[in-house]
Amino acid sequence: VHQSKLDFFCKLGYGKQDICKVLENLGQEALEDDVLKELIRIGSKPQALENQAQPSQLKLVARGSCSAAPGLKWLGEDKSDSSDSLRPIVIDGSNVAMSHGNKEVFSCWGIQLAVDWFRERGHNYIKVFVPLWRKEPPRQDSPIADQHILEELEKQSILVYTPSRKVKGKRVVCYDDRYIVKVAYEKDGVIVSNDHYRDLQNENPEWKWFIEQRLLMYSFVSNRFMPPDDPLGRHGPTLSNFLSKKPVLPEKKWQPCPYGKKCTYGNKCKFYHPERLYQAQLSVADELRAKTRVPLPLGREEKRCQCSP
Repeated sequence: VHQSKLDFFCKLGYGKQDICKVLENLGQEALEDDVLKELIRIGSKPQALENQAQPSQLKLVARGSCSAAPGLKWLGEDKSDSSDSLRPIVIDGSNVAMSHGNKEVFSCWGIQLAVDWFRERGHNYIKVFVPLWRKEPPRQDSPIADQHILEELEKQSILVYTPSRKVKGKRVVCYDDRYIVKVAYEKDGVIVSNDHYRDLQNENPEWKWFIEQRLLMYSFVSNRFMPPDDPLGRHGPTLSNFLSKKPVLPEKKWQPCPYGKKCTYGNKCKFYHPERLYQAQLSVADELRAKTRVPLPLGREEKRCQCSP
């Protein structure tokens, strides 16, 4: 897990020392977004490859910069290069087709819906894996709907058949899930499936981390392919960041304190106080201590000295 994360952030251009330092602080199981946030917080910047000057290479620019240098470009500014910032997509064709067919019919239309959804987002690399025996005529025990879609996707070099053959009248089928996970892992992409691949997770620890972090689940709602907006949970990355090679960190928005000026939490309050914008947020006890340390007027100070023993 450590080596895979180290290689991933080294590809983004970050130094190994900064990456190792962040992983030691956050732990090996930290999410990629958390590691990226910490790298940005400590001021680590991707190393510019000056020796290999490529016109299409993206360089990070500070937010709000007005520099007009020809080599610097905003992420996602050039639409022609937007596909390069999106992750490859590997679709579990059997899982998607059976889900669209309510686990009764192998619906090829469901695969087409999923492929069209990622095409509209701008993904160029899309691969669908389906067992080879699905090319055979449908039977009563394994019905197939819209089988011609498989032929069209195969002509477009999108659909890939996993090998299978018959030995003495029995069908020998290769494990298509292994193809799916292996290709997605090598391409550093996203797996589209509702399967958890638990057997493959136990087989390879690197695959285990990859499946946990790169598995995109989905639903079909009225013939509409719908992945979740939060693929890794409420506190994880958004769908756009999940499908992007270089996620964009959202600006932190503070929620105003419901108690307003009556709040007694002081600096421990986790909400935003506009009235404390230009002053330190002190607790009530600290504010009282600060007030008692204010020097008294000259007359009052003499009386206080006379009364003191």
